[in-house]
Amino acid sequence: EAQLVESGGGLVQAGGSLRLSCETSGFTFDDYAIGWFRQAPGKQREGVSCISSDGTTSYADSVKGRFTIFSDNAKNTVYLQMNNLKPEDTAVYYCAADSLVCSDSALSLLFDYWGQGTQVTVSS
Repeated sequence: EAQLVESGGGLVQAGGSLRLSCETSGFTFDDYAIGWFRQAPGKQREGVSCISSDGTTSYADSVKGRFTIFSDNAKNTVYLQMNNLKPEDTAVYYCAADSLVCSDSALSLLFDYWGQGTQVTVSS
């Protein structure tokens, strides 16, 4: 059974940083792309970033230059380093897995497997 567990969320002031982790199990990590998504209250889910096993990455325009996605294949874990956080980054962040190639268009798709989410709150 595929499992994804997010951690690292919390409360931070604007301009601060957080690193989210997505620990995965139950599927062949190298065969899947991992994506980060977020959903703020009253808003639609937004694709934030994704990474394929070959290292291909993609980012939403709203986070380019501030967020970095990277993976530790030995730990089957993907990270999202978030710098210069803004109040509009406040949301529940989810990681998800799918057997596709990460691309800009992939961020708008519904991935196969999802984690339970972690709350990120950025105060002004």
